[in-house]
Amino acid sequence: MNFTKMHGLGNSYIYVDLFEESLKEQELSSLAEAVADKNRGIGSDGLILIGPSETEDIRMRVFNADGSEARNCGNGIRCAVKLAYEKGIIPNTEITVETLGGRVKAILEIDSSSDEVERVTVDMGKPRLQKQQLPLTNGEPEQQTIEEPIQVNGETLRMTAVSMGNPHAVFFEKDIQYAPVSLIGPYLEKHEMFPEWANIEFVEMVSEQEMHFRVWERGSGMTQACGTGACAAVVAAVLTGRASKGKEIIVHLLGGDLRVTWDMNGTVWMNGPAETICTGIYNRK
Repeated sequence: MNFTKMHGLGNSYIYVDLFEESLKEQELSSLAEAVADKNRGIGSDGLILIGPSETEDIRMRVFNADGSEARNCGNGIRCAVKLAYEKGIIPNTEITVETLGGRVKAILEIDSSSDEVERVTVDMGKPRLQKQQLPLTNGEPEQQTIEEPIQVNGETLRMTAVSMGNPHAVFFEKDIQYAPVSLIGPYLEKHEMFPEWANIEFVEMVSEQEMHFRVWERGSGMTQACGTGACAAVVAAVLTGRASKGKEIIVHLLGGDLRVTWDMNGTVWMNGPAETICTGIYNRK
């Protein structure tokens, strides 16, 4: 199997081009686990497939390191469209992507000297805020979850919940260095109030237009970056009065920076880099 390993701010995946390769549906989950294994596989946060779509330019499917399928991946989208453009699958600098979380549009920034994609701006769509849209089982279905108190290990935290096509729970911290990512992340990820599990984010506001960010990703654990999580964090900052709608916010992740705006029309825009690490052949057993 031919593959390309790529990363968006350290959030790395193994990409397989289904325009060329053929994979069986029943092997995708185990294949994701196998290639993600850093000791016996290639090493990554999971597996991403790009292939034909009946409605958009390409279809993207995302499988986490534990083999579960995700609905969306912001860092993954930037890399997927870079791969599609540089392989000549889609020669346009605007590419639409079909995901389980919905339709996404990406705008590519091209280096004129190399014709390679350097950065990508992604239209992440409008956030979904009602409990039934996340989904979140506690409370009334049409309610929003904004700084809702929740008991975790005897401590009361305040949770703001946002869906960017996949569920996120955002917590604001005074100092990101002390954010209990590995302690609380795995507990809340699979909490019974999240029937589809959730990504857990911790945020420290530096100013109205700058934040530090850490994440426990659903199905992958602690990662260097999470694009949809960064978008959810910006939406949560606006909802809680920590930031203003319509202004760009710089999100500092472990792997680097993203620029995110929740515009006045309600659309979330994300801008960031995408990089190719290597290509190779994976010997499936």
